[in-house]
Amino acid sequence: MDTQPPSTPTRSQALKAWAHRQSLRIQTGAHTAWSRTRALPWKPIGLWAGGAVGVLLTTLVLFLTFADWNALRGPISRMASAASGREISIRGDLDVDPWRLNPLVRVQGLHIGNPTRYRDRGEFAVVNSAEATVRWLPLFVGRLDFVRLDLNGTDISLYRNEEGISNWAPNPGVRGKPFNLPAIRFFSLNGGQLRYEDDKRRMVLEANFTTRESRDARDPGEFALTGEGSINNRPFNVELTGAPLLNVRRDRPYAFQADVTAGSTHIIANGAITRPFNFGQWHADVRATGQDLADLYPLIGLALPNTPPYNLTGRVERYGRTYAMPQIAGRVGDSDLSGNFTATRQPTDRLMLEGAFASNSLDFDDLLTVLGAPPSTQESASPEQREMAARLAAQGRVLPDAQLDISRVRNMDARVSYRAAHVRSERFPLRGLSVDINLDNGLLRLDPMTLDLRQGRVSGWAAINARDETPRAELDVRLSNARMESVLALSGEPPLTGRLMGRVRLSGSGASVRDVAANANGVLSIVTPDGEIREALAELTGINVTRGLGLLLTRDDSTTPIRCGVATFDVRNGIAHSRSILFDTKDVLIRGSGTISLRDETFDLSIQGEPKEFRLISVNAPISVGGRWRSPRIGVEAEDAIGQGGIAAALGSLLNPIAAVLPFVDAGLAEDANCASLLAGREQPAPEG
Repeated sequence: MDTQPPSTPTRSQALKAWAHRQSLRIQTGAHTAWSRTRALPWKPIGLWAGGAVGVLLTTLVLFLTFADWNALRGPISRMASAASGREISIRGDLDVDPWRLNPLVRVQGLHIGNPTRYRDRGEFAVVNSAEATVRWLPLFVGRLDFVRLDLNGTDISLYRNEEGISNWAPNPGVRGKPFNLPAIRFFSLNGGQLRYEDDKRRMVLEANFTTRESRDARDPGEFALTGEGSINNRPFNVELTGAPLLNVRRDRPYAFQADVTAGSTHIIANGAITRPFNFGQWHADVRATGQDLADLYPLIGLALPNTPPYNLTGRVERYGRTYAMPQIAGRVGDSDLSGNFTATRQPTDRLMLEGAFASNSLDFDDLLTVLGAPPSTQESASPEQREMAARLAAQGRVLPDAQLDISRVRNMDARVSYRAAHVRSERFPLRGLSVDINLDNGLLRLDPMTLDLRQGRVSGWAAINARDETPRAELDVRLSNARMESVLALSGEPPLTGRLMGRVRLSGSGASVRDVAANANGVLSIVTPDGEIREALAELTGINVTRGLGLLLTRDDSTTPIRCGVATFDVRNGIAHSRSILFDTKDVLIRGSGTISLRDETFDLSIQGEPKEFRLISVNAPISVGGRWRSPRIGVEAEDAIGQGGIAAALGSLLNPIAAVLPFVDAGLAEDANCASLLAGREQPAPEG
């Protein structure tokens, strides 16, 4: 009989066999472990464990009942100091009654020190005596809710340095954050005093605060804080009142009223803290009046421009690091103002202001106040602005010398737009205005900036770089599609008509408009491609006595065509030197030269006309324009009469500079009919009519 060898098991069969053996081992081990566990003396173990827990609980109860709490003042003070980063000590009695529904704590002589960097400023707070009851259950979830808090004789000293670092911040070196105090259902305070110093806003405040609580619904009491001090060496007073704190709850807003007076600034607010007492979330309806919006900086930290007196209303809202006014309305000077803004504290501690503002009717004098110029004294103006206007008039000056506060510009950023639908001005033919303002780390830029004229537009940009020690200003604006008669009509019947274009490009350093003008460099250019000039004025520039005076005496309004007119100045160190001044008419070639001082605000110009035809009596003497901008003097320099030069020679000396000026003002001017003819040396026929 044949016998066959046993077959070799496959790999899968081997794995199954191994898994079966492991399962048997686990079952056997579990059975053994369970058997051993059942064999343990569980009853004695339970008795010992229960006894240990009972001993611990009994020890805790005995400790809480009979503890000498005064002996624990040191350890408690050290733990509190380590947790807060500032020295805290209890120098009076400490007593705790834990066996109540709400545990009671009594403390006398509680001293809270300043952070390490401010230890030389004394103590942060001193409480003569305090009695507090707290809820048990919130303690287990890490929340502190006061049922009652009575403070007697509390002195608090708050301080913030120029860098914005405060002594109330939770950790040393951390900038101030809004208070977020626990809820207090019943609060009383007797003899409370507060001192607040803010080097950043130059503010000092000494205040007293008290509470008066009552369960009488007819007179529930109130919380009150009254104080006085100074901001920028000006008087500062505050009155703050709030609802009684008897039934304060986290889910119910806490109402308050505030009345703040700082110099000429007066703010009245009625609002509420959304979740008591989280001072990072509140809202208030406010009314603010004052002489200058820039004066609000010490109070709100926003670098606002100089303005005439204002009266504004709106709703202020705070959400953590953001302030907002969703709707502002009122008047600034003789102009209406509306708009909205948000101001957010960035991680760098800089404020970012974003907003949009508009005026339906803007008085142009109110806008000039932003540049430091006083408004008309016949209009809304503060005493300081009236004093400035009187000083400028006494000096015979136009440009203001109000200094820009560089620190304010550097302390915040902004993206703001402003639009004025209508502009009122007795000095300029304005119709509307729009500007976008961007402030980035000390660089203020107005771009784009547009002034709509009755005919034409002024557009361009301006910038002030306050990042360096001395601010630097730049300006580049163009005048386009304007009419001379529109600009000159404000002074009576215009002697000139026609298109008017121009460009101003200047830069200079200084902290005021006057300082910048005094050392400015750049170019000023005005061009009229065509138009008409009163014939009497044209003849007088050539001193054709018989014809010019005759036309004036007979009030002859006849005109002569202007083929092209150009006036351009190179500005160096605050002095504008004429590069070319030329008006070419049908009968007279008018030329000029001289300087305009932006430093002294004076003219020193000479204008001379050369007749293109023979004149019976002609004195070739220039007309001079001198004196200050406020009161220019115009005369005839007859003693300086010179020989008459050829028209061709005069044009030849001026055409090359003009050819460079026209593209600077507008690239299309070089191709303009009349100017092109002038440059080509050809006569341009007078327009019909």
